[in-house]
Order: sequence, then structure tokens, then C-alpha cells
Amino acid sequence: MYRETNGRSLIKTISWRFLATVTTAILVYLFTKDVDVALKIGGIEIFLKLVIYYFHERLWNRITFGKKEIPPSVLWFTGLSGAGKSAISEEVYSQLKSRGLKVEHLDGDVVREIFPKTGFSKEERDRHVKRVGFLASMLEKNGIIVVASFISPYKESRDFVRGLCQNFKEVHVATPLEECERRDVKGLYAKARKGEITQFTGIDDPYEEPENPEVKVDTTGQTIEESVRFVLKKLGY
Repeated sequence: MYRETNGRSLIKTISWRFLATVTTAILVYLFTKDVDVALKIGGIEIFLKLVIYYFHERLWNRITFGKKEIPPSVLWFTGLSGAGKSAISEEVYSQLKSRGLKVEHLDGDVVREIFPKTGFSKEERDRHVKRVGFLASMLEKNGIIVVASFISPYKESRDFVRGLCQNFKEVHVATPLEECERRDVKGLYAKARKGEITQFTGIDDPYEEPENPEVKVDTTGQTIEESVRFVLKKLGY
């Protein structure tokens, strides 16, 4: 995602040669005790090796050996409420960003705040996921890695998003319903069991598990750090 410009190579060339030439001149003086000789050798060396170093840098910038291309992609985290999607995806986003990569994070709860009238019927959920999927695909086309975290319970809408993207990687946070209910951080499962919330995924609304996700992680008995390491390794980062 980054390319060494001619200007950057030139500045690096000058700064490196200045330091190296000063070192050479000092060494020559220590051996000869002759300031004149030290300065002459240093003067010859700085111009000669400036040219050599510059072309050496530009040549290596063209060689692909040792370079790892990181193509833009859409990392789509799906799973039940409380499975750990947001926590894992946030940390994955942070780690990729800390490596200097261009990356954006789309989280279900945050996006719903922007579109507050988005409902929870199958039609509304599908429409919501497809909209976000289109946005993710546009970001990907512009060279950005997208980390998206949505329950996205229906296979049809997830497959639709996959079809929009060039490099779609589905991460199924496959924490079992029992574990998600045990955690119930937001108290949503308890309300759903009492009938205070309807159309709740896993209780009175189905979750269609991915059949062949690129990554499948069960966070039961794992720390967030362990889950993140596992996901990043599987994704090849």
C-alpha cells in the first residue's frame, strides 16, 4: 500500500552519506593523522557513493523479493449477540492500523445509531446488511481494508455482500448460544426470554450459520487477545 518516492530516496541518500562520510574521514585521520588526506578522501567518497547509494535504493524498490503485498479486503465478522464480534473486530482494526495499513471499522451498533429507523424484520435486516456491504465494497475498491462487525444472521445477505467484494473474508465468531446468554452483557437475552424484545436472533429469530467461513473462532474459554491472535494468523496478517 506504500511506495518509496524518488524524493524520499534522495533525502535518505544524502542523510546516510553525510553520516557515513564523516565516519570515513574520522577513520582516515585516526590512521594517517593527516587532516588534508582525510578531507580529500571524504570529499571523493561522498559524491561517488551518493550516486551508488541512490541507484541501489531505486533498484531495490523495484525488486519484489522480500515484499509482502497486503491487498485490500473486507473482513466480515458475523455471529450471535454477545459472541465477541465487536471486541475482536475492534482489536483487529487497532492492530492493522498500528501497522500503518489503511483500514476502517464498521460496527453494527454504531451504524444503527446513524440509521436509527432500521428495523429488525428479515427484510429490514437484509436491506441493512446489503447497504453496509455496498459501502464496504466501495472502501475496498479504494484500497482500504474494511473490518465489519454485524450479526448479519441470514446467509442470503452475507452471500450478497461477498459477491460485491473482491476479497471477502467471512469470520464466524461461533460462540454457542448458551455462552452468549451466560454473558448477556446488555441484558438483551433475558428480555428476549421474557418476551420484552421480539425478533431477537437466536431466541425467536434464526441465525443461519456460515457454511464455509474463511475463519471460525469460538471465544468460549479464550481471552480477547487469544482470539485476535488466532483470527489474524488465519487471515494471514
